[in-house]
Amino acid sequence: MITVEKADPRSPDARYLTEKLSAELAFITGDSGNSHFSLASLEGKRAVWAVARDSNGNATGCGAIRPMASDIAELKRMYSDRSRPGIGQALLTFLEACSRELGYREIWLETRRVNQKAVQFYERNGYVRIENYGPYVGREEAVCLAKSLSAG
Repeated sequence: MITVEKADPRSPDARYLTEKLSAELAFITGDSGNSHFSLASLEGKRAVWAVARDSNGNATGCGAIRPMASDIAELKRMYSDRSRPGIGQALLTFLEACSRELGYREIWLETRRVNQKAVQFYERNGYVRIENYGPYVGREEAVCLAKSLSAG
């Protein structure tokens, strides 16, 4: 069983998971992903940090949403240790539900083209490719995706 809950992004579990994520991203893409994320971006009322836990209470994954615009959330720092199937799905479902509750109508995200497992995961979950936004404009290695939340 996987549970997902809101958590403190400064907790030891969060630090552990983000260190694992950064190492994995550096291995896959050559970049840890830290340059486009700061904990300060999660301090607002419309931001959420979430942690997935297994049936023993061990932290197995994380993810966050933060505001990009009044109706657009940005998905950041998604990670699963893949210790069991469904961690990423549980996190994504939870963060999409939180986004709806907070009044967002869309979620946007960026990942790297070389990270095909991530691209395919998001596309399977209804995300479509969009023009690169913000710091990703003009970056060929980046792929940006979005999902409308209005359809449920």
